[in-house]
Amino acid sequence: MHDAPPTHPPVPPEPLAQGLKQRHLTMLGLGGVIGAGLFVGSGAGIAVAGPAVVVSYLIAGALAMLVMRMLGEMSAAMPASGSFSVHAERALGRWAGFSVGWLYWFLLVVVLAVEATAAAQIAHGWVPAVDQWLWVLLFMVVFTVANLTAVKNFGEFEFWFAALKVGAIVVFLVLGLLAVLGVLPDTRPVGLTNLTGQGGFLPNGWDGVVSGVLTVVFAFGGLEVVTIAAAETEDPARAVGRAVRSAVVRILFFYVGSMLVIVTVLPWTAQQAGLSPYVKVLDSIGVPSAGQIMNIVVFVALLSALNANLYGSSRMIFSLAERGEAPRGLLKVSGGQGGGVPRRAVLASVAFGFVSVLLNLKWPDSVFLYMLNSVGAVLLFAWGLIAASQLRLRRRLEREAPGALTLRMWCFPYLTWVTLAGLLAVLLLMLTDDVARPQVLWSAGATGLVLLVAVVRELRSR
Repeated sequence: MHDAPPTHPPVPPEPLAQGLKQRHLTMLGLGGVIGAGLFVGSGAGIAVAGPAVVVSYLIAGALAMLVMRMLGEMSAAMPASGSFSVHAERALGRWAGFSVGWLYWFLLVVVLAVEATAAAQIAHGWVPAVDQWLWVLLFMVVFTVANLTAVKNFGEFEFWFAALKVGAIVVFLVLGLLAVLGVLPDTRPVGLTNLTGQGGFLPNGWDGVVSGVLTVVFAFGGLEVVTIAAAETEDPARAVGRAVRSAVVRILFFYVGSMLVIVTVLPWTAQQAGLSPYVKVLDSIGVPSAGQIMNIVVFVALLSALNANLYGSSRMIFSLAERGEAPRGLLKVSGGQGGGVPRRAVLASVAFGFVSVLLNLKWPDSVFLYMLNSVGAVLLFAWGLIAASQLRLRRRLEREAPGALTLRMWCFPYLTWVTLAGLLAVLLLMLTDDVARPQVLWSAGATGLVLLVAVVRELRSR
């Protein structure tokens, strides 16, 4: 199984429990990418693109939607807890599955530290008597316990976390639309004034739109967890197909819709760096305690992402162990009621997560910054391998198991090539950006190191 097989072999059954329901997977798909990057980080996109940030989100969202469609096609046909790592190994060879699996695991456990620290900062602001490090410890312990028990507990946590985030955006969209129409008290119809004033819809030209894409594209990372979780449902092929179909369109609606509301209600120049544009809009239409309300929503979004990343990283390293790419001791799963949980894989992931958190707390601007930069562009590498894998596996499936293609990529292979070209363009543009360049270079270094290890292992096995 380590070398790319000439034909498509049957997919072995997963030893993990099938404790997730369709509602868990659907809500995970909806809430997986609705995080602090949207609620707070979207202000950076508005700053560089102005009202045209809507176009930036459309471009980035379309790219993410195409990647998810490809990943959904492969995962519906061959569901596995390693998702795109397994697909890459089947399509391109052992080196590809090894490289993307370990890089994605590293990405999740490093980002986990950012989320835990940011959530602890918010909690410390509410209860200053409790030190920040104690909040971090509490969050890590709670979600470690949740992930060590039956997988349905993870599903329930994510279901309600995602429901709150989705509910918050729906309420925001409704209030924003009423404000645009001048229906709310002390408001008047704003029309298109804020879309055409202050330099027009493209105040910084198309260069601003491109810069906006570089700023917002990574906010769509996280959708991949849906296909990882699908392996732990009763009917993985059907579940992942439904989750992908519903998630991509609704997420585009939430992202693009909320950006359109923000730049329509207020002039884009009214946004302030570091302050959530959602708070500015809610303040402007007279919502009391808007800042605290958004603080609560961002806090929940961070905890949700922490929980999802711990889950995704544990399943990814478990899948690597299944294929002999990680220590075999990580394969042990719990037994009895609530069994089928890869507890050692969970503990391995959370252990490295704790190390990352400590580095973030002690050296946020040195050691941890280098770690964060080294995974900054890994998501694009993973998306690129997803597209490359789909190019090969789609033809193999059409030849050998056409009935497994219950979810198909649109306009194959043309849109797959368009996606690959788009990802390459984003990487090249990041190299021309002073802020993004270090991420690309450090990520390229990390990727090169992992690829070198993969090649050496491949040569030794031969």
